[in-house]
Amino acid sequence: MGFETVEVKTEDQVAWVALNRPEVRNAFNEVMIAELIQVLDRVEKDDSVRVLVLTGKGKAFCAGADLNWMKKMKNFTVEENYKDALELARLMYKLYRLPKPTIARVNGASIGGSNGLVAACDLVIASHRAEFSLSEVKIGLVPACIGPYLLKKTGEAACRELFLSGERISAGRARELGLVNEVVTHVNLTARVREKISNLLTSGPHALAVSKDLLGKISEMPLAEAKDYTARVIAELRVGDEAQEGMAAFLEKRRPEWLK
Repeated sequence: MGFETVEVKTEDQVAWVALNRPEVRNAFNEVMIAELIQVLDRVEKDDSVRVLVLTGKGKAFCAGADLNWMKKMKNFTVEENYKDALELARLMYKLYRLPKPTIARVNGASIGGSNGLVAACDLVIASHRAEFSLSEVKIGLVPACIGPYLLKKTGEAACRELFLSGERISAGRARELGLVNEVVTHVNLTARVREKISNLLTSGPHALAVSKDLLGKISEMPLAEAKDYTARVIAELRVGDEAQEGMAAFLEKRRPEWLK
């Protein structure tokens, strides 16, 4: 895959996606948003890819929106701005709903809108050097399109602190608030991500996809509806090829087909 703002490498069932504008600390613009959407579309359709890792080139993970891009939007109408912002919202939704496990490898600072990418990933492994900030209010903006994913990831109390203060916090504090799953030394960052990948690859690919879909749906369902829906999900999985193979492999003390 050849892109202007994103670097993609696929190896051993993993797509390593790097934001590649290190000269501006990987700040995203309309080109990067469009390219990331293309990457997600291709990864979703590629059965040889089972896990996606998102990271940044250079010292930063992502500095958020490119202010030069944002500034020029002043000359656009509200409707034109809406259409532009809708692409960012579309990117966040596609990342959140990708039917394959996603890992944010946060190698450095994650500022503003980039925290939507972090929150939309399933697992977040951060370097001890990483810092986080929802600094939009400091320039008269708000974390709107990324807000739903931060709220799901961290809850309302943490979002009130982060959205309103705009303060820069450490990786450790981000973990306390639920934005980050693990903090590791910078030198061990890639190794820990690879350990997480190895663990994910031992699970059934269909089961992982259904797990993600289940989490996305039942969080917004009334309990009465979830009761019937979840019973249907497990009933269909039980008779499916993957689950039958997984249970047979366990009972026969062998590796399931997806590990061969």
